Amino acid sequence: MLYVMAGLYIIAGVYHFVNPKAYLKLMPPYLPYHLPLIYLSGLAEIVLGLGLYFPMTQSISAWGIIALLIAIYPANYHMYKAKVILPFTKKPLPDWAHALRFFAQLGLIYWAYLYT
Repeated sequence: MLYVMAGLYIIAGVYHFVNPKAYLKLMPPYLPYHLPLIYLSGLAEIVLGLGLYFPMTQSISAWGIIALLIAIYPANYHMYKAKVILPFTKKPLPDWAHALRFFAQLGLIYWAYLYT
């Protein structure tokens, strides 16, 4: 499962560079430099995902993923409060989907914690 998690973060990080526009709507307006933050978070996902593959960096990478998941929570909250419309949904997500997303994020934090 470690390699699955690592691969998911690497793929997600690469997607920040492939389609940064997909993340622009998620950025809370009070954060500056939206595009650089999108690239920075994508780079962090790639580096931390790669770090999970190596025993010497696995623990620090897992802690970094936990920190990253906490750091991006404001974007998830903004998506809920601002009723952000995603390109693939054509309308805001229902409240239950946001609740599911919140609990999924807690699950991702726990999954990373297993490798600290």
